[in-house]
Amino acid sequence: MINKGMFTSNKHDYSTPQDFFDKLNAEFHFTLDPCATAENAKCKRFFTPEQDGLAQWWNGNVFMNPPYGREIGRWMKKAYEECILCHNCTVVVCLVPARTDTAWWHDYAMKADEIRYVKGRLKFDGKSPAPFPSAVVIYRC
Repeated sequence: MINKGMFTSNKHDYSTPQDFFDKLNAEFHFTLDPCATAENAKCKRFFTPEQDGLAQWWNGNVFMNPPYGREIGRWMKKAYEECILCHNCTVVVCLVPARTDTAWWHDYAMKADEIRYVKGRLKFDGKSPAPFPSAVVIYRC
């Protein structure tokens, strides 16, 4: 069964599968989740939509599962700029759809230090597999 909502921008806050996050966290030891809600935050320190992570300075080891709607380009720009501007980030790890045909992918993801393509389809919110492939984009600051 296809989750039609994942083809649209109606829902932006799909929660990262915990086991997937745990594997990345074991490697990177995340300290900040800049685009989260109290319900889906993966780190002790996080920014809610009201705090607007795009307007904050990031620091530490950052895990970002950005909103997958039209705003994703702004989040990827922020992730890239936080590393090149050296606002005290060590690493920024982004879980994003592997949308290699988009402007944001070419403008920001392709400038990453590493891109890991996820085998298979992730199940966000414990539901049906996503109708798109995912990638982990890593900026080492």
